[in-house]
Amino acid sequence: MNLVKWDPIRELEDVSNRLNRLFGRSLARTESGSDTLAMNDWTPSTDISETDTAYLIKAEIPGVNREDVKVTLQDGMLTIRGERRQEKEEKDKKFHRIERTYGSFVRSFRMPDDADESAIKAEFKDGMLNVTLGKSEKAKPKAIEVSVS
Repeated sequence: MNLVKWDPIRELEDVSNRLNRLFGRSLARTESGSDTLAMNDWTPSTDISETDTAYLIKAEIPGVNREDVKVTLQDGMLTIRGERRQEKEEKDKKFHRIERTYGSFVRSFRMPDDADESAIKAEFKDGMLNVTLGKSEKAKPKAIEVSVS
């Protein structure tokens, strides 16, 4: 069993993040570079993973057109913006229930210092946005041979 040091500040941040997700708010970076609390109509679920050579961000954004998604990386902040548009009501079609959420969204993530901003790729397919951000060469571990004299 591993012992983990309790960090009350981190726990408060987790609670704050959960409440912000619950009420559809997230911390977003504006064009001027300052952080602001933005109201989202909905928030896509996102997974972030890491390999030896890159970071992978996967966001579920079904029902969103590729043209309505914008990915930016500036000053170590990766921002995903988009909008899911609601169907227009047709004359011969009535909606009895609308449960899906529509509107705009913004998700921002601070990238680690070893992320290489010049090595970024974004791919959108079947409602999944995959962003791959390479790691810089200086961050990769190097084996140094030690000679015995």
